[in-house]
Amino acid sequence: MAPGSPPARRRPAPRLLAALLGLQVVVVAFALEVSVGKTNTVMALNSSNVLLPCTFTTCIGFQDLVFTWYFNSTELIYQGKIKSKTSEPTVVSSNPRVEFVGSTTGKDNNISIVLNSVEFSDAGKYTCHVKNPKEKNAQHNATIFLTVVQKMVETDNTVTLIIVGVVGGLIGLLILFMLIKRVVLFIIKKTQDGKKECLVSSSGNDNTENGLAGSKAEQKAPPKA
Repeated sequence: MAPGSPPARRRPAPRLLAALLGLQVVVVAFALEVSVGKTNTVMALNSSNVLLPCTFTTCIGFQDLVFTWYFNSTELIYQGKIKSKTSEPTVVSSNPRVEFVGSTTGKDNNISIVLNSVEFSDAGKYTCHVKNPKEKNAQHNATIFLTVVQKMVETDNTVTLIIVGVVGGLIGLLILFMLIKRVVLFIIKKTQDGKKECLVSSSGNDNTENGLAGSKAEQKAPPKA
């Protein structure tokens, strides 16, 4: 190395790299997860009550966990704190129309809420936010969208039923055609086999009448002189 040149950077040892990668995998596996269910949209009638679901899971447990519900990312409508897995949440702050209906002492860590007397102005984005001090105060959240309607519109399934009926009928006709085809081929095969047997039998009878070799009639010897 020339004098005055910067020292060459040493590459981390393979074992150190493996250890670091393993640590990252463990951190990801232990991460807290928040979910609002299979769908992130919900529809509610005006003046009705609507459930806003939310659950969380963690592999490392939690202590003094804080969960918060936000409306349109800024308005706090409910906040609760859970001391440990053996205790239910305590209310920190709550909108008068919001009711906590979950439970965190059972199998599922359910932190769902119910929004009572829904109004059209309540339509929008609701975020379930969770912070776990045991995970170095990592932030986790999930979002659900609420739509408020005056009347639930029944879906007309007539077209769908017609399409399903037509497709089912076509499949039935195809199966019937294949069955008929197999029966016809079977009959044709049997008929051809019968004709072959008749031809063989007829050929044997002709040989017998003509006195050919292989016939049942034996040739008579000529009379002696």
